[in-house]
Amino acid sequence: MAMDDNESCGSRTVETASSKQSRHERQRFEVYTEVLSRLQDLDRQEVKLPGFEDQLWHHFNRLPARYAMDVNVERAEDVLTHKRLLLLAEDPDNRPAFDVRLVQVHPSGAENDLDSAHSDSLMREDAQSHTFESNRRGIHPPPTFGSSSNLEALGVQSSGAHVDDVERDINSIFQTSRPMHEITFSTVDKPKLLSQLTSLLSDIGLNIEEAHAFSTTDGFSLDVFVVAGWPYEETELLKSKLQKEIKMAKEQPSSEQHVPPMTENYERGNPSISEYVKIPTDEIDVWEIDPRQLRFGNRIASGAFGDLYKGTYCSQEVAIKVLKPERVNIDMLKEFSQEVFIMRKIRHKNVVQFLGACTKPPNLCIVTEFMCKGSVHSFLHKQKSTFKLSTIIRVAMDVSKGMNYLHQNNIIHRDLKTANLLMDEHEVVKVADFGVSRVVSQTGVMTAETGTYRWMAPEVIEHKLYDHKADVFSFGIVLWELLTREIPYSDLTPLQAAIGVVQQGLRPAIPKRTHPKLVELLEKCWQQDPTHRPNFSQILENLQRIAKEVVDEVEDRQKDKSIGGFFSSLRKGHH
Repeated sequence: MAMDDNESCGSRTVETASSKQSRHERQRFEVYTEVLSRLQDLDRQEVKLPGFEDQLWHHFNRLPARYAMDVNVERAEDVLTHKRLLLLAEDPDNRPAFDVRLVQVHPSGAENDLDSAHSDSLMREDAQSHTFESNRRGIHPPPTFGSSSNLEALGVQSSGAHVDDVERDINSIFQTSRPMHEITFSTVDKPKLLSQLTSLLSDIGLNIEEAHAFSTTDGFSLDVFVVAGWPYEETELLKSKLQKEIKMAKEQPSSEQHVPPMTENYERGNPSISEYVKIPTDEIDVWEIDPRQLRFGNRIASGAFGDLYKGTYCSQEVAIKVLKPERVNIDMLKEFSQEVFIMRKIRHKNVVQFLGACTKPPNLCIVTEFMCKGSVHSFLHKQKSTFKLSTIIRVAMDVSKGMNYLHQNNIIHRDLKTANLLMDEHEVVKVADFGVSRVVSQTGVMTAETGTYRWMAPEVIEHKLYDHKADVFSFGIVLWELLTREIPYSDLTPLQAAIGVVQQGLRPAIPKRTHPKLVELLEKCWQQDPTHRPNFSQILENLQRIAKEVVDEVEDRQKDKSIGGFFSSLRKGHH
């Protein structure tokens, strides 16, 4: 039976009111209802179209609950913009779809200051009060998502000076209210594309003040940036500049020194993909594996572009990383070939051992030794396990040895994090996942960022030239994670963390009871200036000294306990 719009909306009310719905789902529905009501009050033409309510509900459902909780319902028309951009992004020719508008940003606490100032000026004339209220609303609308408490944690503070003269106080507040631009992008959901967008904004000379990144359930992204640095209030010139830069990026050939094109081709059977992956080799270097020799067991991990299986190869337990054929494209093949090219020559006890690869599509896979204890990330955050201090130092030494070996062979890992550190049955930690690793160029420096924002060095985030010291910064974050068992910047989104690291010098808070020498090492590793960071050979020496100190301290405590127990027994015997 056909159902009209009212019935459809009513059924959603019943579903959402159900006791089985989570708090976030209820909030999502409440925001949806409020936005719909405001759009109806605004008499927007889209609202009158058949099926609009269902389409709007679908929009909220395809985005995470965080979107509904963060969006400013007073800017209901912005939700329509987001909906429109996501629809445009479904056509590859439109990617990235974007919109630009002027916004007014008030410093944190300005509203409270204004309220206070207004309450003190109630005796003023009505005309003055009317002018004040007009000013309070601001010349331009606020950002879609406002300034979150997370961003305030990055150092966004209000000017709290008290001024007796109310009029001067009000003027001071409005002088700190800055017109900025809000740029919203929608494209396919892929970290490299998000990174490219931030790079594009930087190239134009824009400074990202706030960032909100959302992924849809069907593989698209909605990224909202509040930026400063554009000298004109009108938006057309900025739109034109963005369009020009995007066009240049699309036309630019993908290479090691450039960011890949913004449009992606995920179609199976892409004629531009060759029948096999060409990887440099020599006559004695035999690593091609016949897929018929592989025996697949349980799938132990899954991602957007590949799956990881436990299996066997020639009666040996192995891990098999398989690329999903339907997601293979040129960039993925380059990354795959790069990983094989690097791993085939690596031999070190603290680097996961490469056994071979299948390089003939659609059977693209990499075979490595099986690490039965899983990742350090899983150990810390999923199993909720802990390391003793002596074990933390040993793990850090394992990582340092592996990374020192890689750097001595001119390899930058570029994505060092606990998820890429694996443990074998003896809890020996080994560096893994070389999908984004690169052999250092002859100049010794590289461009084009990669990696994961929470662990990423500031020079990589800013798309500057970088070298092996970028891995040292990431190691510092890993060491902090080992000590605290916490996710870095867990109260921030990855993009907000990146902005904080670059613009405010944000670093994770070191616990007060941390060993002083480890505090010193952490602070050296995450220095803003890469030249001030130690190399892994120096880090290893530091860790060895710290390990000896820790052992000595434990032995001293044991001696103290032993002596204390001896005298205690003497006293008991005397009595």
